[in-house]
Amino acid sequence: MRRHELHMIVPLADTTIYEMEIRGEFPRRYYLTPRCVVWDLDEVEAWLRQRRKDSEAGRIRKAPPPDVRLRKTQPMKGH
Repeated sequence: MRRHELHMIVPLADTTIYEMEIRGEFPRRYYLTPRCVVWDLDEVEAWLRQRRKDSEAGRIRKAPPPDVRLRKTQPMKGH
């Protein structure tokens, strides 16, 4: 699948996908031509199924909430 098709089923930024590919955490892209990058649909769907299992099993931690005291605009007072 091409990049725009990938983004329809995996709503991650290009840089996030690239960094995950480098770390071996996302299916690798490959080139059909020097300018045409694609991903294997079966590999991406298998990755999504595994991410769901990992999430349901608690193996994927949620990001911590932002520290509102560090806001540049409208910082919380009294905390």
